[in-house]
Amino acid sequence: MVFVGLIFVVVGLIHFYLWKRLVKDPLPGKRARRIGAIVVVGLAVLAPATLIGVRSGAVPWLAWPGYLWIALMFYLLVTLAVLEIPRLAVRLVWRAQRRTEKETATVAGQGESSVLTAEPPPPTTSDDKPGIDRRLVLARGAAIFAGLTAAGVTGYGVKTALGGPRIDRIQIPLAKLPRAMDGTRLAVVSDIHLGPLTGMNHTRRIVDVINSVQADIVCVVGDLVDGSVAELGRFAAPLAEIQSRQGAYFVTGNHEYYSGFQEWVDEVARLNVRPLRNERLELGGLDLAGVNDLGGAEEGDAPDFAKALGDRDTSRPVVLMAHQPLAARDAAPFGVDLQVSGHTHGGQMAPFNLLVKLEQPVVSGLGKVDGVPVYVTNGAGFWGPPVRVGAPPQVSVIELRTP
Repeated sequence: MVFVGLIFVVVGLIHFYLWKRLVKDPLPGKRARRIGAIVVVGLAVLAPATLIGVRSGAVPWLAWPGYLWIALMFYLLVTLAVLEIPRLAVRLVWRAQRRTEKETATVAGQGESSVLTAEPPPPTTSDDKPGIDRRLVLARGAAIFAGLTAAGVTGYGVKTALGGPRIDRIQIPLAKLPRAMDGTRLAVVSDIHLGPLTGMNHTRRIVDVINSVQADIVCVVGDLVDGSVAELGRFAAPLAEIQSRQGAYFVTGNHEYYSGFQEWVDEVARLNVRPLRNERLELGGLDLAGVNDLGGAEEGDAPDFAKALGDRDTSRPVVLMAHQPLAARDAAPFGVDLQVSGHTHGGQMAPFNLLVKLEQPVVSGLGKVDGVPVYVTNGAGFWGPPVRVGAPPQVSVIELRTP
């Protein structure tokens, strides 16, 4: 309840700021302000209603209008916040000009009073000029610029998010990799997020991209769904068509634990994608391990790194599938050679990626966590707003090389 209350407070403060900058400041008429205030209040209710209602499945029809408004709200907030600096600078310049004009008018008035008996006219400022209200012009200009910028960025983000995933290719050396396995290709995909804004074509498009790279091993590293098998099972059906030389494998993400994880583990297995439940397989000269997501601890399905990695032959290389990059801190003591993860969406909506960095040690691409090389794919879908800015959807191809 505290978290929900905090959401309402934050959303309320954001909408109050938007009302001030987009309604109160640029609209001088009382009627226009009243109508604008009603619209802003309605949008302030829509945002948390979408976050709560769509996730619970109570009001799925809110998904499109609600999530699109959340994206617009975010970019309006960012743009207006950036504009506060030039707005302040302009107003300081105007204030200095008015002060100079007043001083000039005062000096001129004193000079004239020494030769004229009539009283001088009162000094005027630039804001007293008929037909010109510079503050109103500034407010309207900022509101128009923010609106056009937010709409343009959001539109671009929708087009990117709903397009097909791009292929990101990278070569990563593994010191222990047998020469016979040099060039082994892993197709890594995460965060497909089947849900109220996706359909079977979303999954089929991703599977087509996976199959196009002719991978040796396919790693599906969590957050496949946002809903139950009854709601979304038909959308997952194309997963059965994944092609790879040594199989396709799956580990849970945090969203599986919001959606009935056990039934999805069973459904994925039925679709010939093998779940790795705190376990490890030998695939030729390579070990492939998988652990449950860190969020599974709250559902009695915690990751068990010792079970997955503790008794292995350390002369063999091991690739660990773990949904969150943060898991590498628990995996490090077991000498993991490479961890593949998702979860971050690459930030999904820049500059939100700067905040993701506060929670996860790697946001996108290859990094190191406590000495463990960690590759993080952007994800092939989206969560919440169907918007991706600065982090296009991805299917990642990792080519393992011997040094």
